[in-house]
Amino acid sequence: MKEIVRVLTHLGISPTPQRVEIAAAMLYKPQHLSAEQVLHMVNQTSNVVSKATVYNTLGLFARKGLVREVIVDPNKVFYDSNTDHHHHFYNVVTGELIDVEATHLDIAKLPQSPHGTACEGIDVIIRVRPVENAAPAKTD
Repeated sequence: MKEIVRVLTHLGISPTPQRVEIAAAMLYKPQHLSAEQVLHMVNQTSNVVSKATVYNTLGLFARKGLVREVIVDPNKVFYDSNTDHHHHFYNVVTGELIDVEATHLDIAKLPQSPHGTACEGIDVIIRVRPVENAAPAKTD
């Protein structure tokens, strides 16, 4: 927990007990979690944290760059503990979000940004669904 407190402090985030618990849930491994999943995880291991606290804290963490907010549709948001530049596959049936390395996607040409703006980043979500009778993928 000392490392989490250090990281939060370094980012200018006051390390309240609730924020430390939420950060611990998000950062213990690379993962994609909804706010509801974080709420469930935190409330299993500590004092009860409110839904509003979880949502507000995850929003703060995203603004400060501790996690990435991945909006897969207007009603579904994930928080990604991997803040490196990458993209995602989103399985519309299972709800699973899978990382895609940025180097695995070739974006050859972007339109010019509107006057007075600069491109800050590109987030690609590739929506997939299971195919019936599909052969298992080969692994090398």
